[in-house]
Amino acid sequence: MKTAAFAVVASLAAACATTRAETPPARATAAPAASAHASSSTPTVKPGKVDGATAAALAKDGARVVDVRTPQEFASGHVPGAFNIPYDEVERRAAEVGPPSAEVIVYCRTGRRSAVAAQTLERLGYRKVYDLGSISAWPTSPPSGSTPAAPPVQTPGAQ
Repeated sequence: MKTAAFAVVASLAAACATTRAETPPARATAAPAASAHASSSTPTVKPGKVDGATAAALAKDGARVVDVRTPQEFASGHVPGAFNIPYDEVERRAAEVGPPSAEVIVYCRTGRRSAVAAQTLERLGYRKVYDLGSISAWPTSPPSGSTPAAPPVQTPGAQ
C-alpha cells in the first residue's frame, strides 16, 4: 500500500515539475495608466451606460453633465450643474462640451436621445461618455443612514 501511494505522489511531483519547466516565466508589465479619478473617491468607471449613483459621483468629481432634451424640457427642471444641448445639435455644438478628453454625462427624458447623443460624441472622438439615460435615474434622495451623493433635480420656482 505504501509503495502504491509513494508511486502516485512521485508521479504527481514529476508532472508538476514538467509543467513548471514548460511554463514561460512571467514578464514584468508596465503599471496601468493612472485613472482620471485616481485622487478622487470615484473608482474608475467604464464609459457607456451608467446608473444614477455612478453618474452623480462622476459629476461630483468634475464630469460635464449635458441635458440633451429640448430647451423647454430643460427649463422645466434639470440635474444641478447641467447645461443644455439638444441631442440633434450635439454634433454642431460639441465644442461646448469641452475637449474630447473630457468626461461627459448625457441624459434625456427616456434614454433614447441620450443614446443618440452619446453615439454622436463617441463618433467625434470623445472616449469618456457616460449615458445616464433618463433624468429619472438621477438620485433624488440618499439611502437611509447616508449622505447625499448629489443634489436633487432642480425645478424652477421650487423652494
